[in-house]
Amino acid sequence: MPKKFASLLVLLIGVICSTSAQTKELPDFTDLVEKQGAAVVNISTTQIIQGMQGIPNIPEDDPFYEFFKRFAPQIPREQESQSLGSGFILSSDGYIMTNAHVVDHADKITVRLTDKREFRAKVIGADRRTDVALLKIDATGLPKITVGDPNKLKVGEWVVAIGSPFGFDNSVTAGIVSAKGRSLPQDNFVPYIQTDVAINPGNSGGPLFNMNEEVVGINSQIYTRSGGSMGLSFAIPIDVATQVADQLRTTGKVTRGRIGVTIQELTRELAESFGLSKPNGALVSNVEKNAPADKAGIEVSDVILKFDGKPVNNSSDLPRMVAAVKPGTKAVIELWRKGKSKLVTVEVAEMPEDGLLAHSAKQPSDKAGEMIARLGIAVSELSADQLQELQVSGGLLVEDVKGSAARAAGLHPGDVLLSIGNVPIRSLAQLNEMLKQVPNGRNVALLVRRGDNATYIALKLDEK
Repeated sequence: MPKKFASLLVLLIGVICSTSAQTKELPDFTDLVEKQGAAVVNISTTQIIQGMQGIPNIPEDDPFYEFFKRFAPQIPREQESQSLGSGFILSSDGYIMTNAHVVDHADKITVRLTDKREFRAKVIGADRRTDVALLKIDATGLPKITVGDPNKLKVGEWVVAIGSPFGFDNSVTAGIVSAKGRSLPQDNFVPYIQTDVAINPGNSGGPLFNMNEEVVGINSQIYTRSGGSMGLSFAIPIDVATQVADQLRTTGKVTRGRIGVTIQELTRELAESFGLSKPNGALVSNVEKNAPADKAGIEVSDVILKFDGKPVNNSSDLPRMVAAVKPGTKAVIELWRKGKSKLVTVEVAEMPEDGLLAHSAKQPSDKAGEMIARLGIAVSELSADQLQELQVSGGLLVEDVKGSAARAAGLHPGDVLLSIGNVPIRSLAQLNEMLKQVPNGRNVALLVRRGDNATYIALKLDEK
């Protein structure tokens, strides 16, 4: 063999060997499953549903239906509704963590271990706001999980779920962290870990492990259109869950702080209208009367930039920050008002139990309303009765929405315009005067009330 070909062959072999040595192998989850799988449990629940038996299964339009309804004896009947979920052992003396929705309204809870032993479980406490529940079984010497730090998780990192999807005990699925700090609708207190791990019904309440064999989250929700996994699953960070579990174990309930404001996300358009260079912070759209925020002097249109020294990057950060503060604690808030930064001190109150009333939006009248061309809407002044009903001192009722920009911004007939920026709207004449001072093509922040909720909408003025 010629020397130059021999040298080339040696070089090629060296490159191949070097490349092979640098290639990373796929992760091996076998040790993790062998060491931690025994700490994962199956949870089955039974709910007793009371009913009445007497009317045969016949259609309501059948002539005999009314006869049986009136004369057939009504016999009480009990039916059982069963469901499945997962959980994991926190301590060797039988404390178990799962989702609150797994054990909600359950009359009987059975925990089954991997060695086939079964125990009746008692609910120590459950918190619907974070979907965390703490159970207790009468056992000792149990295998337990190791709690990790979800703050050290990196997007793209491998994670593993163990649970009972569709009742198949100790099923293992794996994937990566897709995102961190996700906010979901109606979930203001949990910065979810998003993964592409296959999660299905029955996985709820099961653990999410990192590659250090530590639990970093509780698998709680999935996004799906089919009812099965679509690669979008969400886990409660374990530090949030353990804080809740500690309170449940100590007092049986969870105490959270509140300051009494309604907030919304600050978009770039809204930030520009309020004179902020970046869309960071939480925009205050309503302040509850006599609440801590009201007593501290916080106003509608304020942008909360920091709470207790911590930056509020997104509006979803603020509820979690406030909730984590012990009621009665005084906290300093940095806010943005009328182009300037301002500090206020608020005494955090205790958040009450769930109980919100939903009200419909104010309906428009049969009047045509005055057309405000630059906003693309027709509005009318509120009557004395409407002002009293809404408990406001001023505002304009949206009668019609003509402009495409107004429709795209989300304005609807029946909305009430309360202010532009932080200036309350008192009359049509005042609104027209205020709009004259705003340059063409500029975004204005309209505080809009719909039902009992108020929110800011950014609307670009018509340049014509």
